[in-house]
Amino acid sequence: MVGVLCGCGKTDAEQKNSFSSADDTVSEISEQSTEAKPEPSLPNDENSEEKTMYSKLTFAVNGEELSVEWADNESVEALKKLAQYEPITIQMSKYGGFEQVGSIGASLPKNDIQTTTQPGDIILYSGNQLVVFYGSNSWSYTKLGKIQGKSSDELTEMLGKDDVTITIFRC
Repeated sequence: MVGVLCGCGKTDAEQKNSFSSADDTVSEISEQSTEAKPEPSLPNDENSEEKTMYSKLTFAVNGEELSVEWADNESVEALKKLAQYEPITIQMSKYGGFEQVGSIGASLPKNDIQTTTQPGDIILYSGNQLVVFYGSNSWSYTKLGKIQGKSSDELTEMLGKDDVTITIFRC
């Protein structure tokens, strides 16, 4: 349901076709028997537009969707799987005057390396904590992604005043 609401960057025509397809699918399912059907699989082609569309993670701070360049690693793949059926909502707390941190509620694979973070970096800490930086720090982390299109001042305004709620979902 969230994927339909966010649109996942589709044009109005594409969204309309998606709604029609969804309506057709619901009609087909209601006409079929109740026997269990396997989940549809994604294409094997790594460059497939369909696979990219279904594996997109959307990131929001207090309901504002932000553009993120996600890392290509097993931690992000695990995050996608975690968000596959319902959004991940993380209550974040300011920490150290340069970051927001909160529990993901699950452990993800980590591949920590010594890193000096920059504003906008999204980091996995200790395998189960999400950290979003509006300042800088050096520590051993696993990089998940980087917020795009926001200046350091905008990130400080968004993340540096109060605790925030992060929502991550697939569409």
